[in-house]
Amino acid sequence: MAKSPVCHKHSRPMIPKFIESIEKVLSSTPIILSSNIQKHFGPDSKTVYVKGNVVFIDSSVLEIAIFAGEISSAVKTDKYRFHYMDKYGQMLFRYDNAPHYHEIPSFPHHKHTPDRIDESIMPSIKEVLNEISAIIIGK
Repeated sequence: MAKSPVCHKHSRPMIPKFIESIEKVLSSTPIILSSNIQKHFGPDSKTVYVKGNVVFIDSSVLEIAIFAGEISSAVKTDKYRFHYMDKYGQMLFRYDNAPHYHEIPSFPHHKHTPDRIDESIMPSIKEVLNEISAIIIGK
């Protein structure tokens, strides 16, 4: 993600820009058949819970859950989960930062695959969609 500009008195809040960037990536991904993304804003509009699902052309599904907050002139993601399943509901991978697997060097960030848990950093939505594209195109 590009470095955000310094927040000035009249600059736009960061949370709307964060939401806009997610929506832009989703709308520009040709392998997406449909998406249903909900946004729940905190009372001060400086926090947001984004959740929903994305259905792809092969009927696989990505469930998204992100809890983020605006701190100074940046958005900090406190919790996230990107859970990708095939059309039968079987997990293909999941990125999250649930605080388990303390032994993983990237704790709390990690990636689940059907047969293992790997260290990871939080991927961007675009990186997750690129990984899914490679899986779908490779079929």
